[in-house]
Amino acid sequence: MGVIFSSIMFLSMGQSSQVPTYLAERDIFYKQRGANFYRTASYVLAQSVGQIPLAIAETLIFGSLVYWICSFEADLWRFVIFLVILLVMNLAMGMWFFFLSAVCPNGNIASPVSQVSILVMVIFAGFIVTAGTIPDWLIWLHWISPMSWALRALSINQYRADSFNVCVYGGVDYCTEYNGLTMGEYYLQMFDIQTDTAWVAYGVIYACAVYVVFLLLSFLALEYIRYETPENVDVSEGQADDDTYALLETPKNSTKKPSDEDVVLELPRHEKNFVPVTVAFQDLHYFVPNPKNPKEQLELLKGIDGHALPGSMTALMGSSGAGKTTLMDVIAARKTGGKITGKILLNGYEASDLAIRRCTGYCEQMDVHSEAATIREALTFSSFLRQDASISDAKKIDSVNECIELLGLEDIADQIIRGSSVEQMKRLTIGVELAAQPSVLFLDEPTSGLDARSAKLIMDGVRKVADSGRTIICTIHQPSSEVFYLFDSLLLLKRGGETVFYGNLGENCRNLIDYFENIAGVSPLPVGYNPATWMLECIGAGVSNSAADNMDFVSYFKNSPLCVKLQADLAKEGVTTPSPEYPELVFGKKRAASSVTQMKFLVQRFYDMYWRTPSYNLTRLVISVFLSLLFGVIFVGVDYASYTGLNSGVGMVFMASLFNSMVSFQSVLPLASEERASFYRERASQTYNAFWYFIGSTLVEIPYCFLSALIFTVIYYPMVGFSGFANGVLFWINLSLLITMQTYFGQFFSYALPSEEVAAIIGVLVNSICFLFMGFSPPAYAIPSGYEWFYTICPHRFALSNLVSLVFGQCSDMPTWDEATQSYMNVGSELGCQPMANSPVTVGHITVKEYAEQYFGMDYSDHWRNFGIVIAWIIGFRLLGLLSLRYINHQKR
Repeated sequence: MGVIFSSIMFLSMGQSSQVPTYLAERDIFYKQRGANFYRTASYVLAQSVGQIPLAIAETLIFGSLVYWICSFEADLWRFVIFLVILLVMNLAMGMWFFFLSAVCPNGNIASPVSQVSILVMVIFAGFIVTAGTIPDWLIWLHWISPMSWALRALSINQYRADSFNVCVYGGVDYCTEYNGLTMGEYYLQMFDIQTDTAWVAYGVIYACAVYVVFLLLSFLALEYIRYETPENVDVSEGQADDDTYALLETPKNSTKKPSDEDVVLELPRHEKNFVPVTVAFQDLHYFVPNPKNPKEQLELLKGIDGHALPGSMTALMGSSGAGKTTLMDVIAARKTGGKITGKILLNGYEASDLAIRRCTGYCEQMDVHSEAATIREALTFSSFLRQDASISDAKKIDSVNECIELLGLEDIADQIIRGSSVEQMKRLTIGVELAAQPSVLFLDEPTSGLDARSAKLIMDGVRKVADSGRTIICTIHQPSSEVFYLFDSLLLLKRGGETVFYGNLGENCRNLIDYFENIAGVSPLPVGYNPATWMLECIGAGVSNSAADNMDFVSYFKNSPLCVKLQADLAKEGVTTPSPEYPELVFGKKRAASSVTQMKFLVQRFYDMYWRTPSYNLTRLVISVFLSLLFGVIFVGVDYASYTGLNSGVGMVFMASLFNSMVSFQSVLPLASEERASFYRERASQTYNAFWYFIGSTLVEIPYCFLSALIFTVIYYPMVGFSGFANGVLFWINLSLLITMQTYFGQFFSYALPSEEVAAIIGVLVNSICFLFMGFSPPAYAIPSGYEWFYTICPHRFALSNLVSLVFGQCSDMPTWDEATQSYMNVGSELGCQPMANSPVTVGHITVKEYAEQYFGMDYSDHWRNFGIVIAWIIGFRLLGLLSLRYINHQKR
């Protein structure tokens, strides 16, 4: 019976790991459904059909192993029925979690709610709490739980088999002892399960009905519920008015001088905390392994030369796949793989990796931030951690204010980042890098995802950044002419990573236009046409391919005066050779801020983030209240001194510990995975040591874990009939440690594994295996000798042993058995001293304490040893998390 129950629970928890995937797919559905790609019904049906092959594979593999390894009835027909029941139950649970992902706002709510739903179904399945002991007003939960129908059908399928449906079994004549009941019927009735084989068919029918019902509910939820609206978009009317500008056809005689209607961001006068830097690169090559043949190398960049001067904006352009972002990543030392050859120089000195990371800012195409912070806090965080410790706090605050004014963030500076518009996020991304007072600013596609108005606003801000004396290098794809005119220089690449053009653009891009119009076969720039679009079309990289036939633009450039000028410029002092006028950038330490400053800001950010993310912590606390009340109303007045009562009591503690900890494990995955993205960005710029990030993520969880356990214990402990204040405090501490351990376990998985989805799947698998070896189902005495080593090392079982032994395993003076009277003498008042009533003949006479020790392996005398082992596992998981943060990077460039 325990194996059947564990099998059902394992498959159900396995399906819950799909929730992050469903949520990610839901975002895509919203976009495609909004564009009328398909009907909602088509999406839901496709999802339902897509679940079937995986469910069949899971059922065949898992069901076959369980059935034959556990020596179930060797009957082909019953084996097929076993698989069919598991399959339909698996599909029904999968559709339930699909429905949850449709109605829950985000993963912080969906993940814990999915675990609570499993708990409710498990409790009312009829194994831990038999149907006869469930309060009448809650019995309806038993009858609607898919797990109860699956447990009933699977149990009848096994216990009504020929080998179990006998009178004499294991030397006991059940028909004589129990009023004509066979062994199979006796054990079914012990768990209040019907004995009629028709209930097997009913179970299959019910699971199919549940599948259809949640299929329809999922359709309705996706059709009528949307969670697309940002949580916090607050742009005042004044700012919106200030941001307007004239949308022009960009005639050729346009100039860089702003008109009355253009956005004009006045550059505030602040003291510079950076050294102007000239960036130069010579003969850059970049190689990566060929995916089709790892022994071969693909050359993505082929001898690229160029430079960027302080106070100027240099554009990196080309077709998709030309190597724009690759080149910028190489220059900015952001590549994590491949082979780089050539020179990168800063003010004429060979650039070290540390110098590049310390003196540059890198604005990624994806705007990744810790979204619970305010915009001002994000800028302050960058300013204090990335500017040198020798710079005063007042100057750092001044640089934050400079960024806010420069990028027009005054009206939203104290707004939480979460829910900001795309354009606001772009400005923030630039501001975060600018707050570090970098000498060089790299921007990867800063206008991607923006409309023309927002793109112009962003690039006007970038222009002002360049005018402050910084060097700007920016990849951009087909900008408007207004945006293109803002750049000073252009490096144009063709597909394959070769230079087609490098040089100053000139006024209104005159130099660029003259260069291409002088090439034989190139059509002149049409009047009023965008030079950027025309240029890309000339080399065959635009939407309309008008490239000159058989024209080798690479060779033409190499033989052009522009290439000669480029080489002459590179040979100047301060570009590729040192000059006494331009200092070498030397940094004495890896990170700018002191360790104390790093710790202070990181710990503060984590505490602010947790306080401002109620969907994570408030959900956990509400679930603690719900679970405690649920257990309380079910187990109020239960007689733990009876066989069924004690087994139910141990099962209750098992389920309480299991699901409190699993809720924490599943809840932390989306939060930790989301924050990991900003960690990667900040680590790449040497913002802080991974150790202090680890300290912050460690400390912030402790009060919430202990608080959720306290809320649960205060309600649960007295309601279920447990007593003793000291034992209650110890129960709370042990439960808190278990929840903390599982939370850190989840953080470790989030840091070590590629994605939240993988972490959820692997986490459910590992936890499910651990739950099998916690000593409850199967009980410790029944674990095969070949697997005892797993039971010995299972971290969860030490916490469970402490929790169970605290309430069932204490007896200061054990009673003695009197053979003459066939009863116990000198029975104390403690629960562990009580004789267990209604025990099966195979168990005989035994006390509650002895039963907990002999059958479940949970001995109170091991309490302090177990306590120390749990703490050791917590430390172990934290160390694994630290190593993952330090050495594992799933951000591949």
